[in-house]
Amino acid sequence: MLGRQSRADAVDMEMAARGLPEQGVAALTRWSSENASRYPDARPGAHTVRYTPSRWAQVGPWPAMLASRSGPGDAAVSRAQVASAVADALAREAFTKALVATHVWGKGKSGTRAGSGPATLEKILASDDLGKVLAEAVAALRVDGARQAYEVLLRSANGLGPSFFTKFLYFAGQAVPPGCGMRPLILDRVLAERMRTVAAQVGRDTGHDPDGSVAAWVWADGGWSPHRYEVYLSFMQAAAEQLRTSDGWPPDAAADLQECALFTTRWSAAG
Repeated sequence: MLGRQSRADAVDMEMAARGLPEQGVAALTRWSSENASRYPDARPGAHTVRYTPSRWAQVGPWPAMLASRSGPGDAAVSRAQVASAVADALAREAFTKALVATHVWGKGKSGTRAGSGPATLEKILASDDLGKVLAEAVAALRVDGARQAYEVLLRSANGLGPSFFTKFLYFAGQAVPPGCGMRPLILDRVLAERMRTVAAQVGRDTGHDPDGSVAAWVWADGGWSPHRYEVYLSFMQAAAEQLRTSDGWPPDAAADLQECALFTTRWSAAG
């Protein structure tokens, strides 16, 4: 009988060959139809989150494109705005400012909870070598690709878990083309859950993982290895090609539109 890692590898290979299940394709093409006017260029740049600027008063350096923290109420920021801010910050080697922009967007309104986003980010920013680590990750992305950049941050960015540093890598990848492979994509708890759904179905169908325990292991809520991130990117690339041939999905859509769609879309094995 195959060991757990061998069964995980077998499920990964079968997932890559099959791509998204029929129910997933139907759910994403339906999402595309419902959101066509919001994303007319088949890019998720208009994907906007709301945040409360005053909650981030102690965080710095504060990107100029984010709203002033002195006033009350909420503000909104889009992927396109963050991508522009990160590109500008990286051009000036202001790596921590780029991180702040991606972290605020990533946290959104959940950063209003006491002890949530801002306090955690303050501690991360207090690290003396954070700028150096972020610079090393961007350099690894430029020379070697997304997996190596992910490995740098997993190893060295204390306190900044993959759910947030993949957001940094995603936006950095818009400005810094990877040395090889595809551009980084966001991987967080929600997207891991979607991968777990696909893996569990494949495991049942093939008999490699009849009870879903392997899928739950490799697509846990966090702590993904560099190998797992590479598996994720490979699957997303294959699924993006699959979707481009499907009726109802934009043929020129980038893989990050699919990531955006997956984040907000569920399906079951029964459809």
